[in-house]
Amino acid sequence: MENLKTALGDNAKAVNGVLDDLLELSDGPESRVVEAMRYTALSGGKRIRPFLVAASAKLFNVDNASALRVAAAVEMIHCYSLIHDDLPAMDDDDLRRGKPTCHIKFDEATAILAGDALLTKAFEVVADEQTHDSATVRAELVLALAIASGDTGMVGGQMLDLVAEDHALNMPEITRLQRMKTGALIAVSCEAGAILGKASKNARHVLHAYAHDVGLAFQIADDLLDVEGDEKEVGKKTGKDAAAGKATFVSLLGVERAREQAQLLAEQAASHLDIFDEKGKLLKDLADFVVNRTT
Repeated sequence: MENLKTALGDNAKAVNGVLDDLLELSDGPESRVVEAMRYTALSGGKRIRPFLVAASAKLFNVDNASALRVAAAVEMIHCYSLIHDDLPAMDDDDLRRGKPTCHIKFDEATAILAGDALLTKAFEVVADEQTHDSATVRAELVLALAIASGDTGMVGGQMLDLVAEDHALNMPEITRLQRMKTGALIAVSCEAGAILGKASKNARHVLHAYAHDVGLAFQIADDLLDVEGDEKEVGKKTGKDAAAGKATFVSLLGVERAREQAQLLAEQAASHLDIFDEKGKLLKDLADFVVNRTT
């Protein structure tokens, strides 16, 4: 597990360097929106999605520079979603990663624009030939990211989350919500490495199965942190779901059963990677990490 923590730290540092270069400040008045983009994108976080891109790319010996550009693009999409999720019209949060949310630090209009700009910047980065010399690979990445980010992915999942405030969801409905809202971007993070590496259909299927299980395990762990986590350590408000009356994995299963389910999913995720032998070890360790994290 120490090797994983080192790898996570090294990858986060490398991705931050790429983000710093890509989100360059200008001298004009529009620089305020770039400041807001940088504030959110460079404010820390576990960088699990970028790590999934880089780690899956290594399975297929992808050039590290290419993988890091895609990893940075995925993090931009993730950060866009955080900015918009925190807005008063959505979850109305004032704390993210232990710091004031973007709309609190700047203002609501700037936060909306910063989220919009991060999303579109991500596609600019992926579509650039610096990311990969194959136009086919770049187009496939763009398509995969668009599907994961849109109405059948994160945006659709967020809509379901809003509907859930006035509708008691059952387990299949919660599972579908989280597959879309959280799992879609996690899944495409793994798929991106396979796309970059022009991997076989079987290898991509295996990574998709891994990401599916890790994504659900990650969300159950998030639900547990909302119930049991320390607000200072988690870096955001806890107890929000219960206060809003939202059904979650924890509210339906109970704490102990939810924890058992998360662990089962992590073990199942790791088992999918057996075909990669030792090369899949870091991704296997990550499956265990996501269910035992405290932030």
